[in-house]
Amino acid sequence: MLPYQNLHQAEAALGRELTVAEKLWFNYSANKPDYLLHYHNILFLVLVYSTAPLPYMFIELSRSKKIEKHKIQSKVKNSFQDMLKCYKDVMRTFIVVVGPFQLFSYPLIKLTGIRTGLPLPSGGEMFWQLIVYFLIEDYTSYWVHRLLHSNWGYEKIHHLHHEYSAPMGFAAPYAHWSEILILGVPAFLGPALVPGHITNYWLWFVLRQMEAIEIHSGYDLSWSPTKFIPFYGGAEYHDYHHYVGRRSQSNFASVFTYCDYLYGTDKGYRSHKSIILRKVPP
Repeated sequence: MLPYQNLHQAEAALGRELTVAEKLWFNYSANKPDYLLHYHNILFLVLVYSTAPLPYMFIELSRSKKIEKHKIQSKVKNSFQDMLKCYKDVMRTFIVVVGPFQLFSYPLIKLTGIRTGLPLPSGGEMFWQLIVYFLIEDYTSYWVHRLLHSNWGYEKIHHLHHEYSAPMGFAAPYAHWSEILILGVPAFLGPALVPGHITNYWLWFVLRQMEAIEIHSGYDLSWSPTKFIPFYGGAEYHDYHHYVGRRSQSNFASVFTYCDYLYGTDKGYRSHKSIILRKVPP
């Protein structure tokens, strides 16, 4: 909730006229308590998960030969019933586990210093914060993911996520409830260490969820804008991790490829790629 009665008070406090975006933010958030703004994350979580996988679903169900050449594991065909079941299972976890966790985590958000007031962050500030968030999450989740592939971690927790050896977009958050909470720690670590505005906090989780859906989509689309991101793993990179399954000691990184390269956990993938390239006729 903003400490201003009207726009004039806000502009007087800042010593300048509000930008268009700041006026929109004022009109939207002025009378909303901070905890309610924090709970928006639940809405974004459900909205993104319910919509972002849809293009991949339509591609999968269309069975178009032009698109099928981009399917990574072309022999696996997911039906609408498969996707619907996965969606229902994930939504059940969101409602029973993630939703209540979001409700009770509000004091922690306040403690980190994530702000809701004016001014809004600049585009540059948002961009560099997002870069930091991605790097921190990618590095820490790499090690968490490796731990989940220990015998105990896989048998007790991580095996559920690997039920889809040929992943699809809806399977991105399909996991044991404890794994979702565990992997939430690396995701929250960036905003906790480098707190910013809550709008960037929202944007970070939206982008991270969209990225997770893309790398689980099962399609390596040549026109994807993520192809231009340096060291980005992508769907084909992560699909190998699912393809190998429990035996996989490769491609643990969630976003970029540098951790796997530095710590030698991409050797299986590189060997697999070289074998495939040798089979491709010149």
